[in-house]
Amino acid sequence: MRLVYLALRVLAGTQHFLRERLTKAGWLVLGAAAVAAAVGVDTTRTMSFQAFTLLAALLVVAFVAAPFFRARVAVHRELPRYATAGEPCEYRVSVENRDARALDGLTLVEGVRDPRPAYDEWRRTREPGERRRNWFDRNAGYFRWRWLIERRTHRPPRDVGLPALAPGARTSVKLALTPRRRVRIELDGLVLARPDPLGLVKGLVRVAAPARLMALPKRYRLPRLELPGARRFQQGGVALASSIGDSEEFVSLRDYRPGDPLQRVHWKSFARTGKPVVKEYQDEFFERHALVLDTSTDRGEDVAFEEAVALAASFVYAIDTHECRLDLLFVGGEVHRYTTGRGQMPAEQLLEVLAGLAPSVPDAFGTLANAVRAHRHRLTSCIVLLLAWDEPRRAFVEGLRRSGLEVRALLVCASGDTPAEGAPAGRPAGLVVLRAGEIEAGIAGFR
Repeated sequence: MRLVYLALRVLAGTQHFLRERLTKAGWLVLGAAAVAAAVGVDTTRTMSFQAFTLLAALLVVAFVAAPFFRARVAVHRELPRYATAGEPCEYRVSVENRDARALDGLTLVEGVRDPRPAYDEWRRTREPGERRRNWFDRNAGYFRWRWLIERRTHRPPRDVGLPALAPGARTSVKLALTPRRRVRIELDGLVLARPDPLGLVKGLVRVAAPARLMALPKRYRLPRLELPGARRFQQGGVALASSIGDSEEFVSLRDYRPGDPLQRVHWKSFARTGKPVVKEYQDEFFERHALVLDTSTDRGEDVAFEEAVALAASFVYAIDTHECRLDLLFVGGEVHRYTTGRGQMPAEQLLEVLAGLAPSVPDAFGTLANAVRAHRHRLTSCIVLLLAWDEPRRAFVEGLRRSGLEVRALLVCASGDTPAEGAPAGRPAGLVVLRAGEIEAGIAGFR
């Protein structure tokens, strides 16, 4: 398998080398040379080998001349804080000519770090839907290799032409990249290119400018959400709200009573009076909603998983948390809970969390269900995003409803799948089934 890995690595490196350096005319010459070589194998019957010799010589001369292009430039990006998967992200780059000569005929393109996976990652990772491929494709690993590279890179950027730059001159151009998926994009630097005199091969100058850009999950347009439920008592206070998600308002100081927590001691008053004094709070009531994301699957990061993450990001973005709290719960090795709303982290940080989310093992749903049940006495309502429908998930949803919670359950599946229909529990009333590619249409009537 290491030989296969080395072959794939060399193939990917060669493709990148040619794609980066050849102009359109260069690709035409390379293709014509390949055809001439194939046709002119028998030199006694055809003269096409002469065309191959000429075209190959032109390419060799162009490749020899291209590296003589040199330039001293300084570049500066103005990157946005976030990008969104599947949507173009535009930003400006300033270029300053620090050379003693004028620069003309340049193009600028964004460079990325080497996306080729390591051997262990290539062997360990499974492409979504790989089980449906034939024996050869599963063992050769080419499609898995291509999927690993694509998920680390954005769509191929276009070269942007630069105006002529006199010595010391500066210009600003707009670049754009489109992330293929939610991912942290590693930008390695910027590449300036100029074609050789024959116009076949580009000479390159790489300017180191490492940077990172977080591509957030794509989001769907949701209908106006009016989450039901009444306000509930939240034990604790404003000081605790920032750490555990409860809320209260400071009222006054009073003498210490046995059993009062030490974090409520007002140390300045204690030092002044010589006796312990604690802060007293007035408890508050407010709405608290939960967004439960099922990450337990044996299919990896397939289309259903990605759609579920995108749907969770849509709810985080759409729910108004000015007068309530929203808890995001999921399993990522262990149960994680993040809260946005009054006094908590902004919604953008929850989107960052979702951008780095990976699937969990299939039997991890039970751990998530237990964590939500332990938390339900604080909740007003619950939105549950599921990747499958089976007995444990049915019992979880119905148990929350019996406890008095308002529950909205959504099942996300691949196009053509009907897991809720084939499950032993059947499809219960109130379960919304959403299929990949039809999410916005399916969610249009969600209330």
